[in-house]
Amino acid sequence: MRLEAIVLAAGAGTRFGGGKLLADYRGRPLLDHALDAALAAPVDRVTAVIRPGDAAVAALVAARPETRASAPFGAPLRTLAAPDAAEGLGASLRAGIAALDPATEGALVFLGDMPDVPHDLAGDLAAALSGGVEIAAPIHAGRRGHPVLFARACFSALMALTGDRGAQGLMAARAVALVETDAPGVLFDVDRREDLAR
Repeated sequence: MRLEAIVLAAGAGTRFGGGKLLADYRGRPLLDHALDAALAAPVDRVTAVIRPGDAAVAALVAARPETRASAPFGAPLRTLAAPDAAEGLGASLRAGIAALDPATEGALVFLGDMPDVPHDLAGDLAAALSGGVEIAAPIHAGRRGHPVLFARACFSALMALTGDRGAQGLMAARAVALVETDAPGVLFDVDRREDLAR
């Protein structure tokens, strides 16, 4: 199965006070940790979706060695500015889905402010995506987390998303495989500065 990863990194970080994705977390920018997890997944390409004009985040991604064109289809990591990013999470996800290669059969969606996602989880999600199951997500301590893997059958619905709610409505309406994990990192996201010390 051909998979791609989308890292949503277009939020303004208002509750954080701005500059969230560049904030230091364990000695590196917060976004770097999410990119590491996405690049460790069994995917052909990772797209970091950013706000238009966000030069600092674009520079962070561009400085990574994975942005070099080393594979036959091009670099395994690229940035994409979501023109309607101010609209919310739905617009960023819509932009990422629209930019997938036509041959892609599934999209793993990572959040740029979730730095502790285990690197081996994506393979388990891919294995769970079979039969009539169109979505796979991790579950820890009874709560559903991230990243989420969407099959091609979901792409048109993801392209129709609006607002800031992301894909919760779609997940409620489709068959979802929940993959148990003992990793609390699938639930940990950084919203405020104090979260960095948790």
